[in-house]
Amino acid sequence: MLRILSLRMSQPPAPHSRAIVVPLVVAALLGGGVAATVTTVVAGGEKHTTTVIRQPAVAASGGGAGSRANVGEGLTAADIYQRYAPGVVFVRSEITQQTDNPFDPFGGAQQTEATGSGFVIDSSGDILTNNHVIDGATSGSITVQFADKKTVKAQVVGKDPSTDLALLKVDPEGLDLKALPLGSSKDVHVGDPTIAIGNPFGLDRTLTTGVVSALQRQIQAPNGFAIKDVIQTDAAINPGNSGGPLIDAAGRVIGINSQIETGGNGANGNVGIGFAVPIDTAKQILDSLKSGKSVQRAYLGVTSLTVDGTLDALDLPVKQGALVQSVQQGSPAEQAGLKAGDLQAQLQGQSSSNTVVLGGDIITKVDGKAITSDAQLAQLVAAHKPGDKVKMQIVRKKDTKSVTVTLGERPPTLQTG
Repeated sequence: MLRILSLRMSQPPAPHSRAIVVPLVVAALLGGGVAATVTTVVAGGEKHTTTVIRQPAVAASGGGAGSRANVGEGLTAADIYQRYAPGVVFVRSEITQQTDNPFDPFGGAQQTEATGSGFVIDSSGDILTNNHVIDGATSGSITVQFADKKTVKAQVVGKDPSTDLALLKVDPEGLDLKALPLGSSKDVHVGDPTIAIGNPFGLDRTLTTGVVSALQRQIQAPNGFAIKDVIQTDAAINPGNSGGPLIDAAGRVIGINSQIETGGNGANGNVGIGFAVPIDTAKQILDSLKSGKSVQRAYLGVTSLTVDGTLDALDLPVKQGALVQSVQQGSPAEQAGLKAGDLQAQLQGQSSSNTVVLGGDIITKVDGKAITSDAQLAQLVAAHKPGDKVKMQIVRKKDTKSVTVTLGERPPTLQTG
């Protein structure tokens, strides 16, 4: 973005005057961060001063930004929008919802429209979005609209409810597809600038800016399973942004905007906390999505809590591990004999929502690797395939035991109760 302020100052005529150009760069104009160039020209007895004020570049963080700077070094938010907003699409789909109303004349089915965002990832017509944007869509009802207002039909190629991601495909014939470059969420740091482009409340290709507010957050997928390593941002995200890209200072996609925190007051608007599924999570399953195959994940069937210094007051028999909080009925964990406790405790100074279930097994090793957190336990299980056998060391009360678990395949939805 560029704004020009021109000041004209009269000078008495000077004999044999000639043009003199004097450039001067002024830093931190107007309170900081805005670069300006002041040029003075003397010609024909008149002096003209032109000040050019430029929007500052979106600064990337020092750590891990080297590779990103090669793509978009010095890009402003306006630059990124101009380059990549044409690759962000407006997704619409007709959704069939079942109702429980016995007097419904339409046989318990209700048609609604779901809207969201998505972005082009290659020249063949692949578009990444959220699964909840198109979940339940009737056949042939999904359309995507591009920046030039051209609207085309899209097909669902693959979807993964456990990460709330879906891959759409459009026929690239006749379309000027602008693919967004995919970055890596491993390079992201708290405080890094972020840019979100999407269609909040149907307002197509809206840009908002912010920073990475936190990392390693966890949100719940619509099917009940946890999505880990989520990026938290304060870039304004609202209904309709779902499936749109979260972009770094170099113009690379680092996440897929998926959920917002509403503050618990029933409002649907942004309160400054949004969550994006890491792009690395999408990359891990992209081949499966493109092939149309379901994403198969190994499944243990427990929820657990990290055992560390914060639980010292509970006098647990070990200082680190994963304390089993629940065991899903019929799961591989139950079949292997893993047990949860039945005694609820609350740490002093913690809210009632932070209740700890005591008396259950503590998983201390998986395949010989010491467990230091519940996240590490989940990662080690995820590194396996359904049907793999894993050896676990557990502590039950004060006894150390070894068990072998044959991992299953994650079910479509998380069973509760």
